[in-house]
Amino acid sequence: MRIQLAQRSEADELLGRSPLALLVGMLLDQQIPMEWAFTGPYTISQRLGHDLTAEEIASCDPEAFTALLAEKPAVHRYPKSMAGRVQQLAAYLVEHYDGRPEKIWADAADGKELLERLMALPGYGKQKAQIFLALLGKQMGVQPPGWREAAGLYGEEGSNRSVADVVDAGSLARVRAAKQEAKRVAKAQ
Repeated sequence: MRIQLAQRSEADELLGRSPLALLVGMLLDQQIPMEWAFTGPYTISQRLGHDLTAEEIASCDPEAFTALLAEKPAVHRYPKSMAGRVQQLAAYLVEHYDGRPEKIWADAADGKELLERLMALPGYGKQKAQIFLALLGKQMGVQPPGWREAAGLYGEEGSNRSVADVVDAGSLARVRAAKQEAKRVAKAQ
């Protein structure tokens, strides 16, 4: 799959081939620019020397993993907190999905079930789960019955609400403009 969330070819290539990298990028996508968040999995994999695995991340010494994320340039504005969240996510994936994130969506009966599975992930609330569900549907071809409805507004065709709608630099600009307009309207009320 061709993903362009990091806006860096090598980082986007990793996101396209690694469901774990995509889940981690989405987890990191808070309080930092989207491109920085989705470059995070690539940065981690470069520092490890290979692609990410849930088993390795889950079993890594927490202090060592925090140091890996904090190394300059830091993977996130809050490397200690996010290192813990990434490890919790990895441990959950090992325990519930044999370390294979694609199992989350591989046999989901419908969009509602997939949304529930995503919301059960550590660090994923309803909004993040809906955005990730929309990303799966719009860009990864994961479209169980009712996926658009389960994704809520993020599942709407032609919307410019979230990372699910970013496919190039132009769509990134449209998503940013829509978010700024939404903030402006909210402030005015």
